[in-house]
Amino acid sequence: MTGPDAGPSRPARPQRSDYVAWRTATTRWADDDVYGHMNNAAYFELIDTAVNAHLVESTGLDVRTLPAIGVVAEVSCRYFAEMRFPRPVELGLVAERVGSSSVVYRVGLFQGDGEDACAEGRFVHVYVAQPGGPGAPGTGGGPRPVVPIPAEIRDVAEALLAPEPA
Repeated sequence: MTGPDAGPSRPARPQRSDYVAWRTATTRWADDDVYGHMNNAAYFELIDTAVNAHLVESTGLDVRTLPAIGVVAEVSCRYFAEMRFPRPVELGLVAERVGSSSVVYRVGLFQGDGEDACAEGRFVHVYVAQPGGPGAPGTGGGPRPVVPIPAEIRDVAEALLAPEPA
């Protein structure tokens, strides 16, 4: 499988140089589907893990204990080349935008030594009040208010912003 060519309506295929932080994940036997390549759901697990593991490792905190938590408001993935077990996946992470209450991340998925991404995920965290935290409704299951990004998360997210082109 080869990805579509970049054109006026499609952005160029992401490159390793597009990302700021990196981590490696191990593929599992169960990640492949009957077609012999990694199942779509496995890509989304890797994207989610890349973002949240980076936040935990970079803050040194259990982010679930902060006064606000990031909930996934949007996730998508563009596929360019097949990935499969048993090869490791390198995950590149960059923040596309850091707003007052949300962060838009892009996660590049790479297998092998090439510069071209096999896939790229877009992952949006929106911060809401922690259940029982300041400004949050009780545990009645109602909607939680959107709140500012916690300072600890903002510092990490801003460090992931892509440098401005020279």
